Amino acid sequence: MGTAPGRTILISGASIAGPSLAYWLHRYGFAVTVVEKADAIRVGGYPIDIRGTALDVVSRMGLLPRLRAAHVDSRNITFVGADGDRVGSVRPEAITGGVEGRDLEVRRGDLAEALYDAVRGDVEFLFGDWITALHDHDGGVDVTFDSGAQRTFDLVIGADGLHSHTRGLAFGPEEQYHRYLGHCFTGFTLPNHFGLSHEALMWNVPGRAAALYAVGDDDHVHAFLNFARTEPPFDAFRDPEAQRDLVADVFSQDAWEIPRLVAAMRRADDLFFDVISQIRMPRWSRGRVALAGDAAHAPSFLSGQGSSIALVGAYVLAGELASHADHSTAFTAYEERTRVFVELNQALATTGGTHVLPRSAEELARRNHALRNPDHLPGDQDWAAITALTLPDYADIRR
Repeated sequence: MGTAPGRTILISGASIAGPSLAYWLHRYGFAVTVVEKADAIRVGGYPIDIRGTALDVVSRMGLLPRLRAAHVDSRNITFVGADGDRVGSVRPEAITGGVEGRDLEVRRGDLAEALYDAVRGDVEFLFGDWITALHDHDGGVDVTFDSGAQRTFDLVIGADGLHSHTRGLAFGPEEQYHRYLGHCFTGFTLPNHFGLSHEALMWNVPGRAAALYAVGDDDHVHAFLNFARTEPPFDAFRDPEAQRDLVADVFSQDAWEIPRLVAAMRRADDLFFDVISQIRMPRWSRGRVALAGDAAHAPSFLSGQGSSIALVGAYVLAGELASHADHSTAFTAYEERTRVFVELNQALATTGGTHVLPRSAEELARRNHALRNPDHLPGDQDWAAITALTLPDYADIRR
């Protein structure tokens, strides 16, 4: 299929939303370029869920068999108290509201690689570069890259994550869209000295939590240390040593395996530190620039839906751009079709968060009571309306 006349699109970000959007745009005849700050697709990483309507999207992309082969198949989550005393074990679906046997759980990197492989031969990828300036005008968007290159595109889509640089250039500082959910976390890996396999272990005291996540039978586990904090620690964001000091201080008096985890965190070379937060924006587009995935509407990992709504949103955005000659009409239709779906999924982070990160002794007691009485867990609810969206059929569109 030839390139759609006058429709060149630059996508910033090559994680989930970016390559997925590139795939669909190419199918509809657009000329697509993807710029990614990293030098290559990021492999590995912690597991993410693909469920609800997102399963239909990856099926339409022909990726379902590959992703089913990469399925992690976590079998249970065990919760323990302050001294490691067992509170209860449940299937992951009892917490996430997922559907056992249908939903997928894969490493983030496995999904990113599958998406990249599906489109790498069809679109232009610029690794190790990023956008430094945008000039939106009637004839297109003039883009300056860090490499010094300058090019003009008809449209630019920011799909570069929670802390999107593209969003900052086109829409202003993140603070006006950032909704802090009251928690910070750090993630890292360490040797699997715990004998864990296909499972997670969750330690909780009020306001603090530690999680160990074994992906299959790997000899390493993913570890997370989470803690409640009234205000985000802005002074630590750009200082890894300050991050390590902050986490070590918060968990300094705790027992169980916490001292070992803190020591491993001190040594880790893959430490990741951030706040648990969402992006809430009144509009996802401005002029010829639009946003997709976490850049537009990050729901936080407490929702379990970030990757899924990124896949769904990319499918709809591409379809609407192919359906309308005018980009403004397409961007409006994209929002009208997906905003309620996004907001329902964002709400999962606040309605179910106390089961994973209880802040008070009362919340912890209620969570533990629910673990001993599984009918009270959120997975027992019918969340089909939250995680489902009727996908428009754009299959016959040819621009």
